[in-house]
This record gives sequence, C-alpha cells and structure tokens, in this order.
Amino acid sequence: MRGADRSETPGSRLKERPAPSPASAQPAPGDLLGYLAVLLATACWGTSGVFVKFIVATTPITALSLAFWRDLATFLVLLTGIRLLHPAWLKVRRRDLPWLIGMGGSLGIFHVFWNLGVLLNGAAVATVQQAAMPAIVTIAARFLWRERFTWNKLAAILLTFTGTVFVSGLDVLGQTQLTLAGFLVGLGIPITYASWTLFGKKVRAQYNPLIVLTYAFGFGALVLSPFQLFTSHPWPIPASTWLWFAGLIGVATILAFSTYTFGLGRLPASVASILAMSEIAFVAVYAYGLLGERLTASQIFGAILVISGVLILTQRRKRPPVPI
Repeated sequence: MRGADRSETPGSRLKERPAPSPASAQPAPGDLLGYLAVLLATACWGTSGVFVKFIVATTPITALSLAFWRDLATFLVLLTGIRLLHPAWLKVRRRDLPWLIGMGGSLGIFHVFWNLGVLLNGAAVATVQQAAMPAIVTIAARFLWRERFTWNKLAAILLTFTGTVFVSGLDVLGQTQLTLAGFLVGLGIPITYASWTLFGKKVRAQYNPLIVLTYAFGFGALVLSPFQLFTSHPWPIPASTWLWFAGLIGVATILAFSTYTFGLGRLPASVASILAMSEIAFVAVYAYGLLGERLTASQIFGAILVISGVLILTQRRKRPPVPI
C-alpha cells in the first residue's frame, strides 16, 4: 500500500518535542527539563572513568573485552525492559536501519577508544579529549548538510584543538607526557564520538530515545563480537568487579545516554553541546577526589580553552552569523 510508507511505527509514536528555533533569544520555560536532563547525563558520564579504573584494578580485562560486555549488557537490559513494557516499540522502519547500524558501530568503537584512553591517559585527560567532538561535528555537517561555516565556528575549532593538545600533555616547551599510542587514542575518542552523534541525528527525532539506544548498543555489541575471539575474558569475576560493572552499565551508560538523548529532543543541538562539555568539570572532581589524579597547570589551561571553544561554537547572536 502506498500509504504504508508514511505510517509511523509504534516505536516512533513518542516523538521528541521539536527543538526551539535557533533564532529565539531565550529558551521556553519548559526547556528547563531539557537542561536538567543533559546536566544529569554529563554528571553520569563523568563517572565512567572511575568505574573503568576500578574494574581494571580488580580484574585483568582488556579494553576491547570491556567495551563489548558494556555494549552487550546495556543492550540486553534495554531490550528486556522494552519487551516487558512496550514490545511494539521495537519495530522500526527498514530505511532507518543503516543509520542505526552506523550509530551502533561507531558507538562500539568509541567505547574501545574510551577505555584505552582511560588506561593510557587517565580519566580526566580522556574526557577532555572528547571535547573536540563539537568541532568535528561542525566540519562534517558542513559537507553532509551544507550547514554554515562561520568565523565563530572557526575560532571555536582552533580553541578546542589547541586546548585538546594542552590537556593531552603537550606543553609549550614540547615536553610530551604520553606515548604515541595514547595521543592517537586521544584523537580517536572525539572522532568516533562525533560519528555516533552524526548517525544518531537521522533517527533521534523519529523514535523514543530508549529505542534508539537499544538498537545502537545492540549493533555496537555485534560489531565488537568478532574481535572477542582474539582477546581474553577473565573468569571468575570478583564480586567487587560486578558491583563496579553494574555502576558502569546503570549510571554511566543507560542513565547517561538516555537522559542526554531525552534532553537533546528538548534543546537545540548547540545548547546541548555546551552543557555536555560540563562533563569536564565533573570528571576533574571525580578524578581528584576518587582516583587521586592531578591536572597540571597546562592541562587546566587547555581545559579552559576547550570550554571557551565550545562556548564560541554555540554562541547565539542577534545578527545573522557571517559565513566564511
């Protein structure tokens, strides 16, 4: 039937409320819920490095193995919950599957880079490195959707990149505090995170956030599954490790990703990006208070540059932006 293509699937009936127009000067009062959701997500994301540190300290698990089990466990929890509560939501349109597959694949690879980044560079450094993601999304959006590339966006990209270099431990004297592997992993973190965002842009507005995450984590686990033949899976697992793993899944993954996706449906992407960078502050507090990590003066300066960059990138102006 010709009309069948236009009908909504059950999983897409709960569409997110359209984001406010970028031209509006002030967000509507109802958007407060979106702000709170994204801030909660960043606070939860900030705990990821803490949980990963405690997991690898209690069991000899590899980054590749941890990424797989994280994605698989998240998928199974979400799938079980939805099948029990709203099984009809699991039906999606066939044309959306490539975007969901791309979203899941990039998400799985991102978790590998993230786990490696925490192990090689530390939780605080790995998190600030991913702050380059907004700049990468801006460049990609220019080629994919012909979005304007303005002077303030260029300034934001330069500030974000420079800040990432400082936070990575490359100070003005050229003294390197991390290995080449750590630096390359640091670059991979924002690239794969940006890919997840770009793929997700196509499907987030069409389905309930939990549906999008279920498919994304399912495909993410599927992409990582062949590599599990070449990595170790320690057994038995200490009871304390199961506790940290439960926190990684429940707090740093399901709660974080679902609340961010929820908030993104109520805020402009630019506003959500600014709020997401507040994760840097949360991670610094967690790393200082729980992991005993310290940020050097150059790394703190780099963090300030990163935050300044994303603020410029998402700055609203009364006059139309000047394209390059």
